[in-house]
Amino acid sequence: MRFFEWVRADIASLRGFSRALRAVRPLARTQTRTFPRLIDKLAVRHGERPALLSERESFTYRGLADRMNRHARWALTHGLEKRDVVCLLMPNRPEYVATWLGFTRAGGVVALVNTNLVGQSLAACIDSVAPKHVIVAAELSAQIVSAEPFLKTTPRIWIKGKSPSQFPCIDSDIDHLPGGPLDGKEIRGVTLSDPALYIFTAGATGLSKAAIIDHRRLMRAVLGFAGVLGARPTDRMFDCLPMYHMLGGVLAIGPLLARGGSVVIREKFTARDFWRDVRRTDCTILQYVGEIPSALLRAPPHPQESQHHLRLCCGAGLRPEIWREFKTRFRIPHILEFYASSEGNVTLFNFEEKEGAIGRIPWWMRRRFPTAIIRFDVEKGAPLRDSRGHCMRCLPGEHGEAIGRLKGRFAGYVDEDDNEAKILRNVFTPGDAWLRTGDLMTQDTDGYFYFIDRIGDTYRWKGENISTTEVKQALCLFPGVDDAVVYGLRVPDHEGRAGAATLFCPDWIDVSALHAHITKHLPVHARPIFLRIHRSRADAAATKLKRADLAADCLDPAQTTDQLYFNDPQVKAFVPLDAELYSRIKAGEVWL
Repeated sequence: MRFFEWVRADIASLRGFSRALRAVRPLARTQTRTFPRLIDKLAVRHGERPALLSERESFTYRGLADRMNRHARWALTHGLEKRDVVCLLMPNRPEYVATWLGFTRAGGVVALVNTNLVGQSLAACIDSVAPKHVIVAAELSAQIVSAEPFLKTTPRIWIKGKSPSQFPCIDSDIDHLPGGPLDGKEIRGVTLSDPALYIFTAGATGLSKAAIIDHRRLMRAVLGFAGVLGARPTDRMFDCLPMYHMLGGVLAIGPLLARGGSVVIREKFTARDFWRDVRRTDCTILQYVGEIPSALLRAPPHPQESQHHLRLCCGAGLRPEIWREFKTRFRIPHILEFYASSEGNVTLFNFEEKEGAIGRIPWWMRRRFPTAIIRFDVEKGAPLRDSRGHCMRCLPGEHGEAIGRLKGRFAGYVDEDDNEAKILRNVFTPGDAWLRTGDLMTQDTDGYFYFIDRIGDTYRWKGENISTTEVKQALCLFPGVDDAVVYGLRVPDHEGRAGAATLFCPDWIDVSALHAHITKHLPVHARPIFLRIHRSRADAAATKLKRADLAADCLDPAQTTDQLYFNDPQVKAFVPLDAELYSRIKAGEVWL
């Protein structure tokens, strides 16, 4: 960069970082300033100002605090002790926020469960946190019924809303409880060090893990991000991201509430209604993941796509090749791309709007946020080390794994065995410890970071991190599947990687029955889109070596005699993948 470009970039970074640091400074003065307590104070300050808005229900600040405290009292009357776990399975809606706020107000820990999970996957998720209660929205009752036979724990299951299921309804109990602030006897003495949420995330290896979000991390995220956004009382956030993730459930909600603003909640993203909803609700900020800008650009022009009141779009995953088109076509004043994870310690912000970059750490912030990119052997799945056993920093332009210096003990996951696998030791000096991100990145000569890909046994699709281990386990339960290799494939005009699986089957299998099997055992985003059936027994050693080759050939019918199938979303079945269909997929003519 030229001198004046450096100055402009550093000024933009200074403004953003200073707003964030000022916002979190009050946390150092008290150990009891939790987010639920903040909601009580905001209710007094803002009263009948709109807080959470949706087509289903809306809450003012006073109404949100009232609903939160009713849930807290329900938890207390039903024996929820401090740090007891409650699983929440509910679509996006204001009640979702009120529910987890109430249970954390009472000292409980709320596990935010992916609403796409079914059967064994859902049961494994619930069992991993051993909850005392599971709260399920009525429209998702069939999913909890599908998981019940596989549960190893014995939580009490409750339904929210009208449902013919056999589980008791929680609504009438909640409605009959008082909604005023909790008194001294009801307050459990929750501090910033206590856990508040469990958010499930697919790490660099293995199945989904429950990441611990304590009240301090929650408040730092809420207040710090409010500073980053420059959020103000006149702002409205448009949130159509899944609220069981940190991005949609915390970062899109908390910062606006903390500053007296409002959040417009939609159950899911739809390109058809998007600009109409943004314009009609007078939203000023939009939260995105990479799939949203891509889908909007593919959609036909909408008469209101440039007539909105947005001042800022913030999120993660905006591809470099569509950055300018997204900003120009939809007349977006500012884009704030950032990088973070629920449990990690690497956080990056692109305050300067450098196209394609996920952030930069100015020289004057590097001691506060020590981050490095180290050389990584993709085939071995491990960092490269020199003759002294130390990791090696990547030069500008080289790809490697991003890591962050660990300060103190890392207790990122509920299962402590998962924590050590996340840590690299003796990285640059004897005894130092750094936290792995599980992501490949590169850095240019100006210090900007760029995301390259996920590492290890995960790939990203439809805004979700997919565990290849989890998909493989489900596939291998099907009779006749000797082994499976699961991987992600790049597909034209699609974000992330589409799921693919090579099955080793010595005998014929029924692909129709297999489709029904994966529908029952896997959430929709994790079901393989491409299937390759190899008529031989798997050789475990060879299978490991084949993953890169399998992903490289892109399931081209001209390159193999194996049977190939495409999971057709229109007919909801596996159909033969022939040369004509393969060509259409490569040309971007088939939407997955």
